[in-house]
Amino acid sequence: MIGCYNYTVILTYFGLAVSIYGMVLALGGDQRTAMACLVIAGLCDAFDGKVARSKKNRTEMEKNFGIQIDSLCDLICFGMFPAVVAYSLNIHAAIMIIFVLAGVIRLAYFNVTEEERQKEEGGKRKYYQGFPITSSSIFLPIIYAALHLARIRTGFAYVEPVFAVVMTVLAILFVLDIKVKKPNNGELAVLSISAIAVFVILNVMISMSE
Repeated sequence: MIGCYNYTVILTYFGLAVSIYGMVLALGGDQRTAMACLVIAGLCDAFDGKVARSKKNRTEMEKNFGIQIDSLCDLICFGMFPAVVAYSLNIHAAIMIIFVLAGVIRLAYFNVTEEERQKEEGGKRKYYQGFPITSSSIFLPIIYAALHLARIRTGFAYVEPVFAVVMTVLAILFVLDIKVKKPNNGELAVLSISAIAVFVILNVMISMSE
């Protein structure tokens, strides 16, 4: 069979599978669980590169395949998946188009500039240009959970419009020419744990309020 199937791409493939399942859940009306899937996909992406680099004897084909498959899966997991959630919330199609288009542009730009940077500098990138598309796995689940909780407790009636605004702002940040520091391993672990903790606490509060 063509492709790579060793352990270096397991997390990438698993994140994709979880995202597809999350889309099915969202279209079935279970946005809360879909958002949990988005968080899991984000975790997979956060550590898949480290898993891949642990294999010291990777061939150039395996390295290049990993880069390409990671980028393609990012588009589905953190571009199309949030767009499907937005569709399930009856958010205007224009928002979905803007979000996915910005994600595609960002990923293509990153791939080209990263290839050039590797030739000139090598090593790991210290800064992102613009927000990484994977940031949608942190902001969108937390924002949605907070809005959903507000709806239950206070009758807040603008969950969908606010969520649409957040998606639009994220789309702009994807392509905005700003430097964003890339977290190191420790910072990434703290960020991941903090995001999960906030998401879990909000969902516990939702369950207690229903």
